[in-house]
Amino acid sequence: MAIKAMPFFYLSGGRVLVGGRVLLHGEPGEIEFVADPADDAENRYVTEFGGGVMVIDPRVFGSLFIPAPVTDYEELELVSRAGV
Repeated sequence: MAIKAMPFFYLSGGRVLVGGRVLLHGEPGEIEFVADPADDAENRYVTEFGGGVMVIDPRVFGSLFIPAPVTDYEELELVSRAGV
């Protein structure tokens, strides 16, 4: 059985992509990786949590994993895409 692609989205509707600049609880951060079952079913974040995203926030949290569905996480806001 094939695993269905599982894109992750912000509350605003934009897709969560690696390198995206974000605000996490009002603090600046960056999307480090997206643990998507369609891309890496053996990833420990996929097997333990069903997927999600890792956010780097060096000033406050260090790193924070947000399990799927990301769209339920109100404190994560997109600021800009990678390279923008």
